[in-house]
Amino acid sequence: MPEPNDYGALLEKCYAGVVERLSQSVSKPDTERLRAAFEFAVLAHEGQFRKSGEPYAIHPVEVALIVAGMNLDADSVMAALLHDTIEDTGFNYHNLKSRFGTAVADLVEGVTKLTQTEFSTKEEQQMENLRKMFLAMARDIRVILIKIADRLHNMRTSEYWNEQKRREKSLETMELYAPLAHRLGIQSIKWELEDLSLKNLDPVAYREIMQELAEKEDQHIDFLSQIREIIDTRLGAEGIEALLEGRVKHIYSIYRKMFTQDKMISEIYDLYAVRVIVNTVADCYNVLGAVHDLYTPVPGRFKDYVATPKPNLYQSIHTTVIGRDGLPFEVQIRTWEMHRIAEYGIAAHWQYKEGETGDKDLNRRLEWVRGLLEAQQDTDPEEFIKAIKVDMFADEVYVFTPKGAIINLPTGAGVIDFAYAIHSAVGNRMLGAKVNGKMVNMEYQLHNGDIVEILTGHTHGPGRDWLKMAKTSEARNKIKQWFKKERYEENVAQGKADFERELKRTGISMQTILQDEVLPPALKRMSFASIEDMFAAVGYGGTTVTRCINRFRDELVRINKQKRTEPPEKAEKPKRPRKAISGVIVDSLDNCLIKFSRCCMPVPGDDIVGFITRGFGVSIHRADCSNALQMQQAGDHGRWVEVSWADDIKETYLTDLTVTALDRQNLLVDIMAALGASRLPVRSYSAKSVENGIALIKVTAEVSGGEQLASLRNDLARVSGVQSVRRE
Repeated sequence: MPEPNDYGALLEKCYAGVVERLSQSVSKPDTERLRAAFEFAVLAHEGQFRKSGEPYAIHPVEVALIVAGMNLDADSVMAALLHDTIEDTGFNYHNLKSRFGTAVADLVEGVTKLTQTEFSTKEEQQMENLRKMFLAMARDIRVILIKIADRLHNMRTSEYWNEQKRREKSLETMELYAPLAHRLGIQSIKWELEDLSLKNLDPVAYREIMQELAEKEDQHIDFLSQIREIIDTRLGAEGIEALLEGRVKHIYSIYRKMFTQDKMISEIYDLYAVRVIVNTVADCYNVLGAVHDLYTPVPGRFKDYVATPKPNLYQSIHTTVIGRDGLPFEVQIRTWEMHRIAEYGIAAHWQYKEGETGDKDLNRRLEWVRGLLEAQQDTDPEEFIKAIKVDMFADEVYVFTPKGAIINLPTGAGVIDFAYAIHSAVGNRMLGAKVNGKMVNMEYQLHNGDIVEILTGHTHGPGRDWLKMAKTSEARNKIKQWFKKERYEENVAQGKADFERELKRTGISMQTILQDEVLPPALKRMSFASIEDMFAAVGYGGTTVTRCINRFRDELVRINKQKRTEPPEKAEKPKRPRKAISGVIVDSLDNCLIKFSRCCMPVPGDDIVGFITRGFGVSIHRADCSNALQMQQAGDHGRWVEVSWADDIKETYLTDLTVTALDRQNLLVDIMAALGASRLPVRSYSAKSVENGIALIKVTAEVSGGEQLASLRNDLARVSGVQSVRRE
């Protein structure tokens, strides 16, 4: 780390790098405004320091260097220099607008989190920040490019965070920012984000892979050199001008292969990739023929993204072949223009346009952002975040209309998703579907290359069971909107019946729900004007029965806590310190038997209550446990005791999780790989298939507390096809 006196020189050196890099993509950058933004950032962050001890201004300058490296315009680089000024300093939007113009101020405002707003839950805050970010993206995609650059530099310096923050930020990076970089086509940044996240999430595996690659570096270089020489010689003989590059695949890619294939790194041979860059599309196919003549292609490992580009407009031909030593390797073939888009992704649109954002390709790339926002207008936080993972980050399937237009959907999508992807009117009037000329049922899952024809009628409407069949949030929300608009009274009746049925199962009475101290605050938290509106939302699928009942449970728990903590009429004697038993302190009882209830299986971090059983000591429940709430309403208040978690807990606790996922091949293998990566003891697991192609996997694991439990749930939620991970 430099000495404090050297920080000024370091800042100037970094800034010089920004100017030099920007000059390569912008013909005449406005260096005067750029210098003013640099000096403003240094002044604004004066007296602020990072965890590393460096002046905070180092961070925005490094972010600006990354943004300049993306070939973005001068306004983007200036916004990168200023991206934390609204959030972390005394300056506001109007200060930036007056000094640097509306465009720069808008970019900084788009990057700024909603730090001044209070939210009832962490999920709600995350959702609103994401919604704000996507809204800003829809207006100007440069917002997310700056945000990705910001996250990249933070991950590069993550060794200064504490362990918990490293893990939380790395999980968020793996789940959100790396897939976003992929969706925007910025592959080199995606790879670096994945590798840096893995370094924090599984440092042992990361070091092992790094060490193995370092030990065999000469072997890798020799292999790739031989392949390049052989292909280059053949292309030269055929008169094809080409540039060849070879590389070993990045660490996270190797890590995924190790866990999905249950192999050691020494057993993985598909480690190599050779890239061939040519002048014309015709040359791409000529190179493909030459490569397949030199080497044996691996069946099923050929993808033509030139004829069928990815949604982010990525184009390249991919084929995997077997080398002469019996080792497989991938060959990627593309033109120079395709290579430019593959390297810079959506940022390539600024390389020669200097900020112009009106071209058709760019608008096509932004359609998915606008569609996601339109589909999520009335969605609760959990559904919104889940929809992002499905709609943005799932693997994709490419299908065709009868006229040959390409529609891309998430893997597992069906004919209902296809119909609503065409138009909401097509989905609402849908009677059935033909795939490849044959009638299929509504639950049919689409495959690459399917030709889909939707059969419609003049008057029709979606069925309520379509909400369970639809995979994409676009389809589900259009179905919900139809029911919301067309069938209010029916929705109220349906929602009320569903609510009362579930309420009866939980043991809470409707009279309890309708109490004046319970109903108004619960409805306010859910943003409903009346209980009829809540029933209607349940009826058309705008919210779930479980979410509503949980809100009422929260309110009942709050009221019960308030009653229990009211000051007594007579002053009590000071309580002597209690000894923890199994990590729990029981008020007024020493050396009692502790039993953790199987119905809710509490872990440290949960709010808990204690119930004195007959002959089995004190039973510990989660405060929101339906059984506990039912027993509290039944009476016997004298058998409830105050309990709390000890500060220093060394025990581990069992917890049950139910994973709901789309049933597919190797699903259980991937679930077990995620469990193995968590490094937590797994006591038991079971799996079964249920209706509608859904699989349920039940897992019992040992955790030390809520942090480990949340980490385990996140690990499982990242498995492809997983729809939910819930505690029993």
